[in-house]
Amino acid sequence: MSPDIPMKVIFCWHMHQPEYRDLRSGEFQLPWTYLHAIKDYIDMAAHLEQQPGARAVVNFAPVLLDQIEDYVQQLDSYIHNSGAIRDPLLAALAEPILPAASEQRMALMRKCLRASEKRIIDRFPGFRRLATVAQALEESPDALMYASNQFFIDLVVWYHLGWLAETTRRGKPIVQQLQDKQNGYSLHDRRQLLQLIYELMGSIIPRYRKLQQAGQVELAMSPYAHPMMPLLLDMESAREALPEMHLPLLKHYPGGEQRVRWHLQRGLETFERHFGMRPAGCWPSEGGLSLPTLRLLADQGFQWCASGESVLRNSMQTSEQHGDHDGHPCGHRVYRFDEIPIDCLFRDDGLSDLIGFTYADWHADDAVNNLVHHLEEIANSCPDKRNCAVSIILDGENAWEYYPENAYHFLSNLYRTIAEHPGLEMSTFGDFLQGEPKRDALSKLTAGSWVYGTFSTWIGDSDKNRGWDMLSEAKHHFDEAVASGRLAPGALQRAEQHLAACEGSDWFWWFGDYNPAESVNDFERLFRLHLSNLYQSLGVEAPAYLADSFSHGGGSPSRGGVMRPGQAPE
Repeated sequence: MSPDIPMKVIFCWHMHQPEYRDLRSGEFQLPWTYLHAIKDYIDMAAHLEQQPGARAVVNFAPVLLDQIEDYVQQLDSYIHNSGAIRDPLLAALAEPILPAASEQRMALMRKCLRASEKRIIDRFPGFRRLATVAQALEESPDALMYASNQFFIDLVVWYHLGWLAETTRRGKPIVQQLQDKQNGYSLHDRRQLLQLIYELMGSIIPRYRKLQQAGQVELAMSPYAHPMMPLLLDMESAREALPEMHLPLLKHYPGGEQRVRWHLQRGLETFERHFGMRPAGCWPSEGGLSLPTLRLLADQGFQWCASGESVLRNSMQTSEQHGDHDGHPCGHRVYRFDEIPIDCLFRDDGLSDLIGFTYADWHADDAVNNLVHHLEEIANSCPDKRNCAVSIILDGENAWEYYPENAYHFLSNLYRTIAEHPGLEMSTFGDFLQGEPKRDALSKLTAGSWVYGTFSTWIGDSDKNRGWDMLSEAKHHFDEAVASGRLAPGALQRAEQHLAACEGSDWFWWFGDYNPAESVNDFERLFRLHLSNLYQSLGVEAPAYLADSFSHGGGSPSRGGVMRPGQAPE
């Protein structure tokens, strides 16, 4: 391979969690924000810090940034001012007195089993012993009365130790000391671990800001609460890729364009408040694109966005241009659609999915060598490396749960190998576009997402459509309350925040019987809670159906790159 013009490789890690807070009480309903923060967001920053030659794009959902900030504030208040921790699982680590009721203890025990059995629980003998006892108690709940307080204390400590970032585990002596102790943890031990979690949470946003300032990272964002923008703008867009798609009863979300603008504007405000700069790029929620979405992104000043290569492939089939000189769409080029002034780049699905679904079971060296071999083949066959870049895009949190030691060896080897490779060059979308690559023009964009190039993961299923109908009905009440003028400015802002939480894409992802029942129940209950809070903020009696579950899972968890935050791993 000729090294004179290296092939640009762009890793884009998407950091995203939905709104887990009950926005009325402030209590976190699920712990996945802080658990992924102390494990994955820390490790992803540390790997870049340890390899100065590595570069990447890191995309944040702004609602995640707000939740990280919330955890830092409540931990600071608890440690320094006797404040309260509003996450029950984190509070169980911090508080001297554990829940006494059997139901609460069973719930706490079950929470502490929600981790990868193969990669987290089985890795630590102390955790494995406790988990074995807990699993037996699940089968015989009457025996729970014989479980001591120390059992629950040790289980909670080991759960948090198991979720720590690998770079923290290797770099902080207190972690090794606690692991070596195995059991019999004291209140002082718990406070030391809590202090470490506080320091880790507080370091996340400053570390990524520093990486951006050093030029190693390009920071980008998604719309505020991670809504599926094309469907808010026009539900009928789901039929562009799947003409026979069964839509909800209400086929148009009321006031969708105004809501998309709200999420983009609030997202920009939140992003700038945390990072002190305005992002040039946007990974639209779930890679969801449509022509109206592109226009709104351009209106907000975004210079680039990205999606899955299936969206490009579908668009090629409906556009006048049908690919390169061989008749195949080149997913490594830059595209513009319908003369809209925003650059569109597309995920190399094959390489991204190798990381998300395949390499976790490989030896790290073999996995990295295989990925580099694929990149070399692309570079060797690319006739125009000046105008091409390989985009590898996936969640920056979920896949690593399936890798040994949180992908420590894979990621460190990956960054080092590519950074030192003479024929490959790690880059960012912004820097690649500053080189003024040729933009290929297409007349049409077939609306779709990074999953199959369609919206079938979020709409079309009867439970998903039911969720959209419930959301649309609540939006009608929101519009009536705004039009009546009865909401004072502060009340209106609270109602908008409640509505934003309801509009997140994650709820619709989970609805359906092909997802694991426990996770579906968690997310469906939280969706109904957000809707109930919205009605309460409007002064409108909530419909009776919000009291009843409407979606029941039953499938088995999906693997790495597609798995959603909070899903109980295999």
